[in-house]
Amino acid sequence: MIKFEHVGLRYGVGPEVLTDIDFTLEPGSFHFLTGPSGSGKTSLMTLMYLGRKPTRGLVTMFGQNINQMERDKLATLRQRIGVVFQDFRLLNHLSAFDNVALPLRIAGRPEKEIKDNVDELLEWVGLGEHKNVLPLTMSGGQQQRVAIARAVIARPKLLLADEPTGNLDDEIGFRLMNLFDQLNRMGTTIVIATHNQKIMDEFGHSRLVLDSGTLKIEAPKNWIQKKIEGVF
Repeated sequence: MIKFEHVGLRYGVGPEVLTDIDFTLEPGSFHFLTGPSGSGKTSLMTLMYLGRKPTRGLVTMFGQNINQMERDKLATLRQRIGVVFQDFRLLNHLSAFDNVALPLRIAGRPEKEIKDNVDELLEWVGLGEHKNVLPLTMSGGQQQRVAIARAVIARPKLLLADEPTGNLDDEIGFRLMNLFDQLNRMGTTIVIATHNQKIMDEFGHSRLVLDSGTLKIEAPKNWIQKKIEGVF
């Protein structure tokens, strides 16, 4: 699904913010991306959703080398990726319903199918009664749930989420994590950037840990404990 080989990234003539990043994410895998503030998580997510090309090294996604890919082909590839941004990036002139429906309309889905799917998902994230509300009149947590619903509505092959539970209470946060888990079980590869230790411990997926622009992969603690106890 994703392969980074000796990838480095710098902005302008400044120092590298990512250095010699090497990892492979298999199709259908689920990973948390974590690390201290300023470690390069947002920059790495930007590379993964094809918002920027690396300064050096090789990035392969969906079996394709993206380094020299033309802009129109990158745009086509992005249609297979769902993204939840920290700043949500909702269209403020569209209702919650129309924001969530946008990926399906771009894909040319029938309006009846769109209505049924969007209504069901908005109910699931607790926004059924707010589907006709504009984003600017919603709370930050409500806007975040709209952004998440928009990212997952088309069942993307790859879902990238930057602190998707950051503005939510524990109940809603864990409910949305269960939604991500369900999507993962249907085959979507998921990467979630988070500082939430409680969620990482509870859901027990492997971790991509960034520190000062370098990366290592850690197995989840509960998986390690089970291996020690002879469960595997």
